[in-house]
Amino acid sequence: MINTTIHQQEAICALATPSGVGAIAVIRVSGLHSISIVNDIFKGKNLNLVESHTAHFGTIQSDTELIDEVLVTVFKTPKSFTKEDSVEISCHGSDYIIKQILKLLIKKGARIARPGEFTQRAFLNGQFDLVQAEAVADLIAADSEASHKTALNQLRGGFSKKLASLRTELIHFASLVELELDFGEEDVEFAERDDLRQLIFKLRKTIAPLIESFDFGNALKEGVPVAIVGSPNVGKSTLLNALLNEEKAIVTSVAGTTRDVIEDTIVLDGLKFRFIDTAGIRETTDLVESIGIARSRGAMEKADIVIFLSDSEETYLQNKQLSTEVSDKKDTLWVLNKLDINQVLFEKLRLENPGLIGISAQNQQGLKLLTDILVTRVYGQSATDTVVTNLRHYEHLLKTQDALNEVINGLDTGITGDFLAQDIRLSLHHLGEITGTIITDDLLDNIFSKFCIGK
Repeated sequence: MINTTIHQQEAICALATPSGVGAIAVIRVSGLHSISIVNDIFKGKNLNLVESHTAHFGTIQSDTELIDEVLVTVFKTPKSFTKEDSVEISCHGSDYIIKQILKLLIKKGARIARPGEFTQRAFLNGQFDLVQAEAVADLIAADSEASHKTALNQLRGGFSKKLASLRTELIHFASLVELELDFGEEDVEFAERDDLRQLIFKLRKTIAPLIESFDFGNALKEGVPVAIVGSPNVGKSTLLNALLNEEKAIVTSVAGTTRDVIEDTIVLDGLKFRFIDTAGIRETTDLVESIGIARSRGAMEKADIVIFLSDSEETYLQNKQLSTEVSDKKDTLWVLNKLDINQVLFEKLRLENPGLIGISAQNQQGLKLLTDILVTRVYGQSATDTVVTNLRHYEHLLKTQDALNEVINGLDTGITGDFLAQDIRLSLHHLGEITGTIITDDLLDNIFSKFCIGK
């Protein structure tokens, strides 16, 4: 943590619930004199005398004008989200009422909070580390079960505990190597080099799956992009509509109906997928269709999973040719559509391709099998229960790994303790930047500026 001493800063206030007309709105106030500030506009119990974590009914008034009947909840330092004195005002969700209460709070000495300032104060006051603070924003933005669980795990410190354990072990050896430098003329070694080597191997083994989990974690957060590709008229748009259970894409018997990339999301077993219906790929002289086909190839390249959809032996062979354009590392599914009239062909092709999936998009046949396989493929990508979803964390893990590699190289070549200490310090620095043990004001401002104002 940056600070274990709680410093109450000037009082800030902000709407903590979404803007717009609603039944209830919550206005949050935190900081020095925040309880007194609210008490000055609250008619009910004297909030300065009440216990922490208590709620009180009363009214908000401007001089003699009644603004609203409210419920005020008091949280006293250090037992609040920010660890400062804090108050939450639950009022009716009228824009007029909200603005009037905020104006009164400002008049009494509070100011409007900056984006993420409540969470930033919680971090600075040692409520949690930077990984957990960033997880607050991820938890708010979570729109699927998987992204919710990942954010909640990080908020509870799952990722932080792993990093803290790594850093503690490394600090021990760093201190021994640093101690050697103080006795440089006596040629002593306090840090056993073989033990240090084993520790670095252990750290690299722990960090590697975290780095590898980033693609999976990013997919959980943003949605797994799945491109449906194939020749014109094989049923790509029909499949998209069937998966979404709505008429998202135009379906006709005319080849080349889809001339652009159409995309929509669906949650399957807690995972968010972004399905992309692409223009049928074929040779054409039509300018507009050619642009759509170029975009289809781009979507195919960017997708995590590519569904090669065919409806005949001819279109299956065309997909085989098309698949040569796809990286060997990309996950692919082979699907034969119109199974109601293609059962014999399906059995024949499956002798060559046992993983072939048979469906009838129009009749909703085989879609459950297809979606189950998609979910299994995605969950199978992660080799660790702790998943990295944040690009900043991923970049510093890579830099930590590079620095650890340099430590091993230094041990192999027998470099002096001062250079060895430098590489170890660099590893510690990058681990510290992830959790916020090492932090700059610019980085803090950049991170919390992406939060909503009331958080």
